[in-house]
Amino acid sequence: MNAAPRIQTTAGRLAALGFADGARAERLLDELGPEAVGDFALLDDIVRAADPDLALTTLSRLVERDASVLGAFRDDPDLRRRVLGVFGLSAALGEHVVRHPECLPSIRSPRWPTLGDLREEMLVAVGADPDAAEPVAEPATEGVAAGPGTSGPAMEALRVAYRNRLLHLATRDVTGECTLAEGAAALADLASAALEAALAIARAEVADAGDVRLAVIGMGKCGARELNYISDVDVVFVAEPKEGVDETKALQTATRLAQGMMRACSASTPEGALWEVDANLRPEGKMGPLVRSMESHLAYFRRWAKTWEFQALLKARPVAGDLELGQEYVAAVNELVWQAAARPNFVEDVQAMRRRVEAHVPAGEADRQIKLGPGGLRDIEFAVQLLQLVHGRSDPLLRRRATLSALAALSRGGYVGRDDAKALAEAYTFLRQVEHMLQLHRLRRTHMVPSDTADLRRLGRGLGMTTDPVGEFTTTWKRHALEVRRLHEKLFYRPLLQAVARLPETEARLSTAAATARLEALGYADPEGALRHIAALTSGVSRRAAIQRTLLPVMLGWFADAPDPDAGLLGFRQVSDKLGTTPWYLRLLRDETAAADRLARLLGTSKYVTGLLLHAPEAVAMLGSPAELAVRPAATLAAEAAAAVGRYAEDAETAVAAVRALRRRELFRTACADLSGLIDIEEVGQALSSLNDVTIQAALDTAINKVTLERRAPFPTRMAVIAMGRLGGLESSYASDADVMFVHAPLPGAVERDAAVAAHAVAEETRRLLALPAPDPPLQIDAGLRPEGRQGPLVRTIASYRAYYDRWASHWEAQALLRARFCAGDAELGREFVALVEPLRYPAEGISADAVREIRKLKARMEAERLPRGADPALHTKLGRGGLSDVEWVAQLIQLRHAGAVPVLRTTRTLDALRAAAGEGLLDPADEEVLAQAWLFASRIRDALMLVRGRAADSIPTPVKERVLLARALGYPPEGTEDFVEDYRRATRRARTVVERVFYED
Repeated sequence: MNAAPRIQTTAGRLAALGFADGARAERLLDELGPEAVGDFALLDDIVRAADPDLALTTLSRLVERDASVLGAFRDDPDLRRRVLGVFGLSAALGEHVVRHPECLPSIRSPRWPTLGDLREEMLVAVGADPDAAEPVAEPATEGVAAGPGTSGPAMEALRVAYRNRLLHLATRDVTGECTLAEGAAALADLASAALEAALAIARAEVADAGDVRLAVIGMGKCGARELNYISDVDVVFVAEPKEGVDETKALQTATRLAQGMMRACSASTPEGALWEVDANLRPEGKMGPLVRSMESHLAYFRRWAKTWEFQALLKARPVAGDLELGQEYVAAVNELVWQAAARPNFVEDVQAMRRRVEAHVPAGEADRQIKLGPGGLRDIEFAVQLLQLVHGRSDPLLRRRATLSALAALSRGGYVGRDDAKALAEAYTFLRQVEHMLQLHRLRRTHMVPSDTADLRRLGRGLGMTTDPVGEFTTTWKRHALEVRRLHEKLFYRPLLQAVARLPETEARLSTAAATARLEALGYADPEGALRHIAALTSGVSRRAAIQRTLLPVMLGWFADAPDPDAGLLGFRQVSDKLGTTPWYLRLLRDETAAADRLARLLGTSKYVTGLLLHAPEAVAMLGSPAELAVRPAATLAAEAAAAVGRYAEDAETAVAAVRALRRRELFRTACADLSGLIDIEEVGQALSSLNDVTIQAALDTAINKVTLERRAPFPTRMAVIAMGRLGGLESSYASDADVMFVHAPLPGAVERDAAVAAHAVAEETRRLLALPAPDPPLQIDAGLRPEGRQGPLVRTIASYRAYYDRWASHWEAQALLRARFCAGDAELGREFVALVEPLRYPAEGISADAVREIRKLKARMEAERLPRGADPALHTKLGRGGLSDVEWVAQLIQLRHAGAVPVLRTTRTLDALRAAAGEGLLDPADEEVLAQAWLFASRIRDALMLVRGRAADSIPTPVKERVLLARALGYPPEGTEDFVEDYRRATRRARTVVERVFYED
């Protein structure tokens, strides 16, 4: 090119051409000399580099080292373009060229060598004979005995030769002469050749190296021939003794060889290290032996291996050492790999793998992680591998190692839609290209998109984005990430719809058998039934079916993540059958992702919630936001209930039915908030107790109104309902009855017997109205704690209560009254009753030693007699050792002994009493913590049993499936069921120890 005027190289012009620092670029060009300043072809190639400043800086350093480079570049424009392209992307490879300018001629050829050529090149570099059956590197120093540390020069030579070829590959990459798949395969072949050379170095250091056959099995990206520029190289070692050699001795030799090979790759030298050789995918991981025989590998995989280990073996390929032995190994394990989906623990392992992928994302990095973050490479790889495991059992064409070829095979087989496969392949290719450029810069293992603008600019320009490199790169990256985030819909669930519904798709469809296999692998116990539900929801041309076809692919994934996917899908179909034609319902689920997600998870967790929802499907509307699930104030509920009673004043049953419907709605709200983790177990007890108070008040008002109308005379007495038991303690559970006592006080001038008859009629009517058969959960009124129990009158006057307690009250009645509080009716009368029982439950001098002994005897008799036959005392949450009863009796004994003198103990709530006792020095704080933990755990389990099963229970169930569902509802992972049981046993064991010491003073 003809020389141009000098003004063309000013700092401003250079900055306009793309240099970040035009003044510095001008100075460096001047230092290159007049010929470089006027060489616009050279300048053009520098400017085209991803980072012109970096390319020019590296070129300047290279010219300082070897001035002939500029002439070589003028003579060979292709070489110049290749080298400057790499200089603009990789500071590390630029540094390598500066140190070894003699490497430049080796990259003139665009042709990439074969694996055999690479192997020969690496072996020659370390002084080994490529034609030998087991090549051995030359010792570092003639006459020096071989041993660890004598192979330094060979290691350095290996690193130089490896990086020369890495530079060659990078030049082909930046000039677009190879695709991503070709480049990744070339990197894997180069790694294989380097491993072979490293093994030759190890053979030079290990005596008796010829006594054993050692195969190096590539795993992960190395095995799949989709390696990164810098990555740990995952391997597994398998060895067999040669004829006549003891197996133990041979395995020891093979272990030294494997260790020497790993050291030859990862040891630090003046030329740096290659990469880490990671053997942690071997059986038992880091805890297992580094090298095993073939028989030992297979024995482990047949008996002990987890699904993720078979997933890893999808990529297994012989890469170095005895390739014949390696092929035998791969053939043997492949027979096991393709049966993994039939294993009984496959679903649990898959769910654990999903969580492991998410857990590996460091806090604060997820948004910039292209490998492990949402919408990253691991999402695609995981999904493709899982589909291979599920469908590869019956379709050998899916048995591919590399992700892109496996994805293409899944598409050809109809397991993934063509458009979906294309979108995912594009996303995968883009993310891998970004990963390569990130790693090329410093030759460091990284998957983090930088936040620095200059780094983002280099990435964008490296991808050919020149107008707005940073903006274009960020937009493209986010678009691909969002596409990948729909992974489960695209790869797992949408094809299921095609298998059962007449969708307007031209793509191949999953067969019924393939769809069944996929559903089973995703955790559906009845895949045929699931397909019927899917077909019912999505078939047809109605607007409802169209929206369900949009919703279901996502919701099927949410159901699969729930404890009981089948129940979730069935519940969704039932709710949709009731509400499917309601415009707001479909609009809510379509537009409010959080509502649809929450609905799916609730239906797949709780039969109780599902039952409530089926009788009041409009309650779905409150799932739109956490604010809708907030517990409503008791005063608000009371006003609403009173309005309902007033509306139906002439019809008692209709009035109470309206109040019970309100209760059903609020039970649903509380259960949803509970299962969503928005409220804790204490708040649940408070909410349920307040709701029961409101319901009882409304039923009492209705009953009084009815009795008054029937009498055709004013109601002759005041009435109050006193809450007892868990209701009195504001600790109601979903399954709790309402333990109460009725008290009345005749109005002045009223006939006492007439007042008693009227009060009794109201009490009976209140109980009847709340127990009427209805779709709503009943609220059973239990008055068994009244004086004389079921043999005594249902309602007493306050004077009668006083007379009874003054004369006949027993220790257990005083103990029961610790929970007594006013909950409904005449508030003034309620206060009178509470004041009446204060001296009894909080005796000023405490209780006598005889009374303490009686209470302990009663507790011991309860433990012996009331526990249901066959129940495991360690797993019964109410009466079992360390369970609710144990903890409550400790609190109540402390109250009976000390509340008369310590007012802070005067509470109806168990945990508040324990906290107060600890605060007053009456209970060791450590003991209080142990007791509270056990009480909370047992309370959560009792509530979870009702929520999961839809019916009350007090014991942790024995059937494994029920235990799993219960553990999942409590937040344990699928594989954590035994952890859940052991956690409960541990908590109650510790609590029982405290009970025996504090309550029994044992």
